[in-house]
Amino acid sequence: MTFSISPQQRQMIATVRELAQGEFKADAIKYMDGTFPWDNMRKLARLGVLGMSVPEEYGGMGLPVFDTALILEEIAKVDYVTAMAVLGEAGVQTRVIAAYAPEEIKRRILPKVCTAECILAICMTEPHAGTDVANYRTNAQVKGDRVVLNGTKTLISRAAEAGLFVVFTRIDGKPGREGIGCILVEPGAKGFAVTGTYHTMGGENLHEVQFNDCELPLENLVIREDGFRKLLTAFNTQRCLNPSISLGLAEGAFDEAVGYVRDRKLFGKALSESQGVRWKLADMYKDIEAGRGLLYRACATADPFPDPFLSAVAKVFCNEMSIRVTSEAVQLHGGYGFTDEYLVSRLYRGARYGSLGGGASETLRDLVGRTIVSDLQSAYGILGLSDDLMAIGE
Repeated sequence: MTFSISPQQRQMIATVRELAQGEFKADAIKYMDGTFPWDNMRKLARLGVLGMSVPEEYGGMGLPVFDTALILEEIAKVDYVTAMAVLGEAGVQTRVIAAYAPEEIKRRILPKVCTAECILAICMTEPHAGTDVANYRTNAQVKGDRVVLNGTKTLISRAAEAGLFVVFTRIDGKPGREGIGCILVEPGAKGFAVTGTYHTMGGENLHEVQFNDCELPLENLVIREDGFRKLLTAFNTQRCLNPSISLGLAEGAFDEAVGYVRDRKLFGKALSESQGVRWKLADMYKDIEAGRGLLYRACATADPFPDPFLSAVAKVFCNEMSIRVTSEAVQLHGGYGFTDEYLVSRLYRGARYGSLGGGASETLRDLVGRTIVSDLQSAYGILGLSDDLMAIGE
């Protein structure tokens, strides 16, 4: 099974790689204090990267999931914070607006996403509910042509910079998963406030936001029914884009480790002359290529959203693989690997996020296991080799 890269994709990857390696890499450390990478985002906007998930009629590129993953992978090799900022423009929130928002909102917001004029923030996690969407307490009450939103969301990326918040919430107090919908909130709305900041080990800041009788026009209620299914469908894309960052972090750390052990001398010999070191590198490379195969295969199923089963498998593996590989890269650098000044230290810290966001590994591992138990037919042989199983997990 192969995944061919077209000449156009190769050119796109080369262009982003030149920018990332030539400009982002040297300055990446300055974003570790929570500073938002505005300069990097504007440079990527000029290449069209921020419009990857925006349809062409709104000024974007309308790229497939696979292409988007390839670009995120390249950025993540040198700069976790910028890769996560780009994910915010290429992920669920942009696709929700493109798929469900009224035309006026699409035409007003999506072109600004492409140019970095509008940073998007998705609001899902609540203080008492992350993965447990069915227990959301945030509620949007429809009152004629207005909607009144109340509740708290926490651990929100880009809240201090966002020009629009995509908020998943309960609608009219309807209980359970069936009551979930989505509403758009602009930062200037009355009753909206950013109320807390958490600095992460990866470098970016997360925030708490509150809605206190936040009154919004009815057209901002972009998903009113069947919101949970629509959310999960869109989130299958996130389960390919999140691990693409994990893959890039692992590749970047591996590249740094190979260069370091070639140059570093120990007892008069290069570290790379040690069999133990070479075995570490072999295992790291093996892990990376296994993750690449799983992720690219999942991305290739997107039409327009990836297969839920394969994307869950790819996410769990790549997230955990990235922690292993970046950790080994730190080990190979010795004490230098523990310092902020060395890239491997920052990549290692970024890698820890992957298995927490976009669906925790425990949740997805259980999803994979339940799907195997309920759907695997022994007549097909190894799971996934039959075309009949491509729809498994739907």
